[in-house]
Amino acid sequence: MRWWSVANFVSNAGTWMQLTVQNLLVLQITGSAAATGLSLSVQAAPGLLMGMAGGAAVDRWPRKLTAAVSQALLGLVAFTTALLVAFDQLNLGVLMALAAVTGLIATVDGPACALLGNDLVRAEDVPSAIGVGSLVHNAGRLAGAGLAGLTVAFLGTGAAYAANGLSFLFVTAVIPFLRPVRETTPAVPAGRPAEEAAGRSDEEAAARSDDGRMTVREGLAFFARRPRLVGLAVVSGVSAVFGRNYGLTLAVLVTGPLAGGAGAFGTVSTVLAAGGIVGAVLGARLRRPSVRLVGVLAAAGGLLQVAAGLSPSLTVLLVLVLPMAVVESVSDTAGTTVLQTDPPPHLRGRVLGVWSSIRTVWSLAGPPALGLLMELAGARGALVLGGLVIAAVVAAGHFAHRRRLPAPVLVPTGPATLPTRPSLGTAA
Repeated sequence: MRWWSVANFVSNAGTWMQLTVQNLLVLQITGSAAATGLSLSVQAAPGLLMGMAGGAAVDRWPRKLTAAVSQALLGLVAFTTALLVAFDQLNLGVLMALAAVTGLIATVDGPACALLGNDLVRAEDVPSAIGVGSLVHNAGRLAGAGLAGLTVAFLGTGAAYAANGLSFLFVTAVIPFLRPVRETTPAVPAGRPAEEAAGRSDEEAAARSDDGRMTVREGLAFFARRPRLVGLAVVSGVSAVFGRNYGLTLAVLVTGPLAGGAGAFGTVSTVLAAGGIVGAVLGARLRRPSVRLVGVLAAAGGLLQVAAGLSPSLTVLLVLVLPMAVVESVSDTAGTTVLQTDPPPHLRGRVLGVWSSIRTVWSLAGPPALGLLMELAGARGALVLGGLVIAAVVAAGHFAHRRRLPAPVLVPTGPATLPTRPSLGTAA
């Protein structure tokens, strides 16, 4: 797990270095901010179209091999881009195609690497492993963003892509030496009696293993039948659209109503990153996270966002930004733990694939919706209204859940108890 964490840190730093440089590269080629946003959308689009198929592949293929191959392919794309930059052969069309290929590979790489990390620890330590992964992600993001500027300044944009390619090769080299502590592909799916599995026809077994569409459909059906996963998707989606785009809302608030400059927003961004790291450390201590905890944290973050939108000065905003980031990070860790541990092992890849498709919808729809809200209500109004929407949705979900709970049934315990029948005894 230590080796995997080091490899993930290196890979995350390289990825964020490339993402930062990619935005600069698109601006250099086109001079258009709209084209920069389009490149990010093109890279995210495969998650919407192929996310469930990628998750199904993770469930069907050996996990270590899948993660190693996907990391190697991502490294190949990064090296290809570096060579095209070095020989001045990169245009916008080629860059968009490479971004789409990267997004396509990521539909398999994301769930494969996430579940591989969980397999390296005992089941009771999975929440802590996910918290460590969140910590590594935030630390890699900070390091990658900082290294991007230095690399471009001294070595050029192509060097950033080459460095990212090396980071993927490092992960690929580490994976063969990892030793999972438990089986990742049980022969009999969890929750199915052995007799039922043994009694299935050969035709059904072949359909389950060979029919890719059936595999995808099973993951989608499981997700839809689990109210806690649906609730998690609703809370996370509302939070993502109305509360997580701080790079947009806080940037406008700081440079607009609070009359700060780029340096002031840089300070706010640093505090956000520090809060994310603190939250990841706290999230790693969670033992039994739940959807209810995710909802409570989301509502708390929404109310803090309301207060941030009403901040009279930059100092007050900085005081509020830190707990906002901590709450967001702990909520993310708790939600990821529920998502990766609630499904049975044989369905986890497909459930993560469904989640990838849902999350892509948020990432594509969130910024335009939030931008429209800011146009209508301003930065303060967007923060306040967004925070209130998050808190209201969580409260409504809580009351709806309580109304759906069945009323308790009192069973007599004295001599005149209910007649004993085999069916009642089994149900009890």
